[in-house]
Amino acid sequence: MPGKFLLEVVTPEKQLLSQEVDEVIAPGSEGEFGVLPGHCHFLSTLKIGELRYRVDNQTHHMAVLWGYAEVTPTKVTVMAEVAEKAEDIDVERATAKVEEAERRLQAGGLPSEVKEAQISLEKARLRKKIAERTRKSGHV
Repeated sequence: MPGKFLLEVVTPEKQLLSQEVDEVIAPGSEGEFGVLPGHCHFLSTLKIGELRYRVDNQTHHMAVLWGYAEVTPTKVTVMAEVAEKAEDIDVERATAKVEEAERRLQAGGLPSEVKEAQISLEKARLRKKIAERTRKSGHV
């Protein structure tokens, strides 16, 4: 398929996605980066963030929690510790996790406990945002 390249997303548990796409935007640890067909080779670490990919005129969303992305001119491989497609995220559960993480953060504690609560809140807010965006737009 001219103008497309392969996107593969894998976690330690499974291959989540293997699809021909037109564009990928990923949450690199040094900032978001975009990939189009024919992109140069590079490797990037990923932070907690939203991975977006476009197939024709439809944009899909996915939560990615740390990992690596390997880019070649014909393929992007995302190896994530955790990844979830937007349509697989339960909005109500994600909302409850945000509230729980906010309570943990307000409770304070040791610096390590506060840092853990901040990370939990960041992950929960990301999942909630992606799930809500998909629900409102009707897109996945």
